Amino acid sequence: MAKYYYKRKLGIKKIGKYAGLGFLFAGIISLGYVFFPLFSWQIFFAPSFSRQKIAAPIPRNTIVNGSTIVGLISQASDNFSGIDYTNADNWFPSFEYKNANQKTKEYFLTIPKLGIKGATVSTQDNDLSKHLVNFGGTAIPPEKGNAVIFGHSTLPQLFNPKDYKTIFATLFKLEPGDEIFIQIENTTYKFRVFSIIIVNPSDTSVFEQNTTDSFLTLVTCTPPGTTWKRLIIKAKLEKI
Repeated sequence: MAKYYYKRKLGIKKIGKYAGLGFLFAGIISLGYVFFPLFSWQIFFAPSFSRQKIAAPIPRNTIVNGSTIVGLISQASDNFSGIDYTNADNWFPSFEYKNANQKTKEYFLTIPKLGIKGATVSTQDNDLSKHLVNFGGTAIPPEKGNAVIFGHSTLPQLFNPKDYKTIFATLFKLEPGDEIFIQIENTTYKFRVFSIIIVNPSDTSVFEQNTTDSFLTLVTCTPPGTTWKRLIIKAKLEKI
């Protein structure tokens, strides 16, 4: 006598169960992506800045309010939209890039405290995956004015001073008084950090030119692993 076997079809209830679990995991991932900057701030930045005892421009505590939530959601939306942050021109959307024809095509940056040695700074294009970028329309050191240098960052544990996609990942460790060296041709210039602040991408004051002396402004995204804010390190040329 022939035997017959019946294979039970996957019921509608089970399909609904799996679909529900899928939506749940998707929701958890989305929330984690949006709120990651707050956790990142607490883990990496708050302890570092607390030790430095820096005044007002850098908040000691992260306060979750309506404005903070809106900012986090906006940042997540920008990331999902496919904005290319290896192009420095996208970092401050309201500021117009000026493609100046500079005599100095490139120079080199060294930050001993961070293990960065002889990193290339280009004045010709905005590709942050290949080099640091001296933003067009700003000064070229050591001339008087403000040389604004952009560099990529990521989570600090991924820092590699030879990889331009991670080169500024530990920039937040700098403190007032730390040294930055710029080499142009056969001459090396020493700059000393005097200011550390955090600004929104809409704040274009970082590009302002102060021609009373020679200044450097280092710029990277912050908190680590996000594009939410901009970390600004300012330094001034040391007199020989």
